[in-house]
Order: sequence, then structure tokens, then C-alpha cells
Amino acid sequence: MSQHVISAFSAKHNPEDRFGDVSVGMTIRVHQKLKQGEKGKASIFEGIVIARKHGTEAGGTITVRRSIGGYGVEKVYPIRLPSIEKIEVVKTGRTRRSKMYYLREKTAKEIRKKTRAEAVSAKATEESEPAAEETTTE
Repeated sequence: MSQHVISAFSAKHNPEDRFGDVSVGMTIRVHQKLKQGEKGKASIFEGIVIARKHGTEAGGTITVRRSIGGYGVEKVYPIRLPSIEKIEVVKTGRTRRSKMYYLREKTAKEIRKKTRAEAVSAKATEESEPAAEETTTE
């Protein structure tokens, strides 16, 4: 009985997890609604997800990093923040780590070079597979 009451209460009062399918290494675009006086505006922040902490619980967060004008900017978003309108996944990245804090030491150029190298190697493996072609004998 009490478990049913708790789950009903949490379903009613906890907003959904808007970062459900987002993982570390992805490049995402976060659309956040900001209120300035009586007017509101949408703020868009695009960057690489470098950390995801505390899973899907109420205090879970996601850290997004972007290099702007030679300076690294990081924003930490709670996963249940009601002002977030939507999340767009721009690129998916393949990582072998759960936290990408080493990107703090790299420049934007080095990060782009690394991701480009991964993209090129992925294309090379796709092109190396022989295509099924029909041959005719006359």
C-alpha cells in the first residue's frame, strides 16, 4: 500500500527526465526557456557532454562543455529542470570513459581533430567493405 502511494506521489510531482537517451561524448543542443522580466526568451547551448552524474534520480545532473572565443564554458543542467524545452542530439560520439574531464586540458582544435579522425576512420571502414556488384558474362 505505502509503495503504491509513494510511486503515485513521485509520478505526480517529479517532472520527467529530459536527458534520457543522452550519454557522455554526444554533442547536444539544449533549448532552455529563460524569463527576463515579463518577457521570456529561449537560450540555446550546444556542446559536448563530458559528465553525467547520479543517473535518473531527482538530483541527477549533466555537464555540457563548449569552447567560446578561446575560453571553455561548462554548464551543469539538472536532468529534471522544468525550464528545459527540448534536447537535440547533434552528433553521437564513441567514448571509452564515463567522464571526459580530460577535454578541459585540450584546445578546441585538438578536440575537433580527434573527433574528425574518428569520423574519418569510421568512413574508411565503411568504404573498405566490398560492395555487392552484379557481373555479367557474355
